[in-house]
Amino acid sequence: MSALSLDPEDWIPHRAPFLFIDRLIDIEPGVRASGEWSLTGEEWFFAGHFPGRPTTPGVLMLEAVAQVGAVAVLSDERFVGRLPLFGGVENARFRRQVVSGDTLTLVCEMSHLSARGGKGHGRATVDGQVCAEADLLFILANTS
Repeated sequence: MSALSLDPEDWIPHRAPFLFIDRLIDIEPGVRASGEWSLTGEEWFFAGHFPGRPTTPGVLMLEAVAQVGAVAVLSDERFVGRLPLFGGVENARFRRQVVSGDTLTLVCEMSHLSARGGKGHGRATVDGQVCAEADLLFILANTS
């Protein structure tokens, strides 16, 4: 069996400036995926969130976790050619600010997958400290 690509652009359609995964660490198709997002301080949102105290928006951390979850789903051959879209966010918690220089470790584990959608639990951490976590619900759309 050949190794899976760890380039996020090989798995999901997101592109800059809305691709938040710099690199994938691990992919277990249909089960889980992990990756990293390194914040340089040059990101487009820091100038306005917040001037004088640049902080990564929590919703973007959840989007980054969802992107890793999309890799877990789309790497499963049953879902090739589909597009996972947010169906809901439950139990979201934000526990630590993320600032320039931080590297987020992103993990999303699927708890349910079907032909129509699924659910996963994701978290974003910095140096082992949880910054954000949530249960993510998604639907699977056709791309054609």
